[in-house]
Amino acid sequence: MKILVTGGTGYIGSHTVVELINKGHECVIVDNLYNSSDKVLGRIKQITGVEVKFYKVDIRDKDALEEVFKENNFDAVIHFAGLKAVGESVAKPLEYYENNISGSIVLYELMIKYHVNRLVFSSSATVYGDSFTSPLKEEYGRGKTTNPYGSTKAINEMIIEDIGKANKDFSAIILRYFNPVGAHESGLIGERPNGIPNNLVPYISDVVVGKLDHLNVFGDDYDTRDGTGVRDYIHVVDLAKAHVLAIEHAAKQVGVDTINVGSGNGYSVLEVIKAYEKASNKKIPYVISQRRPGDIATCFADTHKASELLGFNTKLGIEDMCKDAYNFIKKNPNGIE
Repeated sequence: MKILVTGGTGYIGSHTVVELINKGHECVIVDNLYNSSDKVLGRIKQITGVEVKFYKVDIRDKDALEEVFKENNFDAVIHFAGLKAVGESVAKPLEYYENNISGSIVLYELMIKYHVNRLVFSSSATVYGDSFTSPLKEEYGRGKTTNPYGSTKAINEMIIEDIGKANKDFSAIILRYFNPVGAHESGLIGERPNGIPNNLVPYISDVVVGKLDHLNVFGDDYDTRDGTGVRDYIHVVDLAKAHVLAIEHAAKQVGVDTINVGSGNGYSVLEVIKAYEKASNKKIPYVISQRRPGDIATCFADTHKASELLGFNTKLGIEDMCKDAYNFIKKNPNGIE
């Protein structure tokens, strides 16, 4: 298939492009490079031997995005593009709604206009909010989201479902991610967020390479096996492979389906620290801080639907995630510059 990948130079997008190419698909990337670098394109070529067609386009720019559709006969779209920092979304809600909702509507309008009826959407477990207990199941639906970022994902899900009701030829898979971590085993692509990371493993990576002097562990008095929060982590390469299976599944069916993508296992903060220490052979200093408002004790996925519908099961564990994350940050302490 010829697949448009929005946000394809980003963390999850770039890994997905690699896996799509490995399965024989042709990719075209659209990205405004707000939180990524066009040097990722060279890294993708190093890994795959394929030069991917790239357009520096913001998906909110309808005229520019329409030119991309005119120049290419797409079979499907995988939609990653969007702002993604939870804390920033609380501080800048309008920016998140304008970017993540308005941009998506432009994309969906052009998909309909050019009869591109196959979509995989990058959603998030944040749409469950704090309304349900783990393991989280797709049948629970959406809960009350706790931040604007999560709300933009929930609204996108509703828009896609409504498109599906209105268009009998439309097929979409909504993937609800849990916590993607790790990097490609080559160390050529991986995650290096701008500023202080929001997520645990990139935060640990910054401590390991000396960008931060310690890690803050928010709370050690939760009702968990060691008192620290438990989360479901998935290796980004496993996650990328789930997108390949999802877009191939969407090509064979119609209708809209929602699928969790996680490992189905929960790891505590201290367990992740220990795994990273083992992978890097470095001691990671940390300080126990107060709980953050809104944090819950445990969050992990029920993964039966991904296994049954897509044939997807994770292959890489927490040791692989930490080993590959360390390999990337060691080779790219300042990210892909």
